[in-house]
Amino acid sequence: MLKFAIPTIDRKLCAHFGRCNEFALIDVENNKITNTQFVKPPHHEPGVLPRWLHEQGVTHIISGGMGMRAQSLFQQNNIEVCIGAEAKTPEELVADYFNNNLIVGENLCEH
Repeated sequence: MLKFAIPTIDRKLCAHFGRCNEFALIDVENNKITNTQFVKPPHHEPGVLPRWLHEQGVTHIISGGMGMRAQSLFQQNNIEVCIGAEAKTPEELVADYFNNNLIVGENLCEH
């Protein structure tokens, strides 16, 4: 099973990873979404979100932008990070990932 985490505002991708008001946590089996839940993250401080998402069992993150330190912490925990994604719903982004249609690009975060 895979678990995706997508930072959201109003149930769409948030451009900045650390400024979201919820994370969509999406379980995937056999390339199909089996469960989606929206959860409030802990207060954002350096290093907190990578540790918290690892504890949630996250294997993949799709984000608009993310700081280099967070990217490094996720890599250390074997969590794949896709950056520069478009502002779509979490389910659309995960479907795009499995259909090889996920458009990623420039990191939308400057730090």
